[in-house]
Amino acid sequence: MASSNGKSQKIDQGNQRLDRVMVDQGLVPTRSKAQALVMAGQVFVNGVKITKAGTLVNGDAKIEVQGSAHRYVSRGGLKLEAGLKHFGLDPQGWRIIDIGASTGGFTDCWLQHGASHVWAVDVGYGQLDWKLRNDDRVTVLEKTNARWLSAEMLGTRDLADAASIDASFISMELLLSPLRTLLKEEGWVIGLVKPQFEAGPEHVGKHGVVRDRQVHVDVLRRFMAYAQKLGFSVMGLTPSPIRGPEGNIEFLSLLSNRQPVTTTHSIDIIQVVDQAWDREEPH
Repeated sequence: MASSNGKSQKIDQGNQRLDRVMVDQGLVPTRSKAQALVMAGQVFVNGVKITKAGTLVNGDAKIEVQGSAHRYVSRGGLKLEAGLKHFGLDPQGWRIIDIGASTGGFTDCWLQHGASHVWAVDVGYGQLDWKLRNDDRVTVLEKTNARWLSAEMLGTRDLADAASIDASFISMELLLSPLRTLLKEEGWVIGLVKPQFEAGPEHVGKHGVVRDRQVHVDVLRRFMAYAQKLGFSVMGLTPSPIRGPEGNIEFLSLLSNRQPVTTTHSIDIIQVVDQAWDREEPH
């Protein structure tokens, strides 16, 4: 087990999961929040950095959260942060369309990484965090179905530099089409592909969890083909570092709006799926 100074150290192994002990000690309100902090490398047990939420520790272990425990308004921000780092994007000064904004994790992440403006789009109402709702850089578009998103709805004729999608209970494919005309030619889309909402109901198991690797492979292949059919080039694909509700594996995708469409042969979907499955189950 590596410590914060890089030396190999050990902690006394207990019989309780770290994320559960963090909740029991009152460090975080939920296990999901604990998992996000562990993933971000901010949790130390007896001075040793722990990177797996399922690590077994003693109930009275000395647990410290270093850095900002609440870097974003929701753990969704950590997912987008991972995507920006993996894909090498610097959104300084960008204008962003954030579809499925919800509490605002993605919106918050975009702003903290230098975006100049974000349109926070969500079909729901009253979910966006108060600090974002009152930020002059954010245009709140609630009760808005992104399937029909238009420049008129955004209130501008200026094209956006990038878009992000983190939507539930709807296929991401249905949300891509309007973005073709709302983004600059050199624009990007970072989308969170959620197999539980892309696969047919016959492939989704108990508690809405997809437990078949091949279903993940099939979903990603279909998504990539559909994105290319719409006119996007698929430039990258990587597992999200944080799983969805009930432990669902999710994937971050990077699409380019630049023409002509490039068929990406370098993405090994099976390898990406295997990488996701080989990571520790965070629940």
